[in-house]
Amino acid sequence: QVQLVESGGGLVQAGGSLRLSCAASGRSVSTYTMGWFRQAPGKEREFVARINWSVLSAQYADSVKGRFAISRDHAKNSVYLEMNSLKPEDTAVYYCAANTLGQAYSSEDGYQLWGQGTQVTVSS
Repeated sequence: QVQLVESGGGLVQAGGSLRLSCAASGRSVSTYTMGWFRQAPGKEREFVARINWSVLSAQYADSVKGRFAISRDHAKNSVYLEMNSLKPEDTAVYYCAANTLGQAYSSEDGYQLWGQGTQVTVSS
């Protein structure tokens, strides 16, 4: 059974940066599409970014394009989300997710595995 564990969240001032990590255990996720989603208080969970197995294809939500970067390290069985120029509206719980078939989805319905989430709070 694959487990996804996020880390790296915290409190940061607007304009600051954070790097989230998602470590997978149980088996290699190198063939999986990996994604990041977030859920702000009182809102539905939304897509942030995804990266395919070959690292050649990435997709971002318009709200984070140019500020966030998703990457992965097959050797470490991990995926990362570099977040720059953070805004108060980026405040949310951030979740790592995996599509085990390597398919490219931006909808949470397309992901079978989920981590527990890590809180990111951006103060103004």
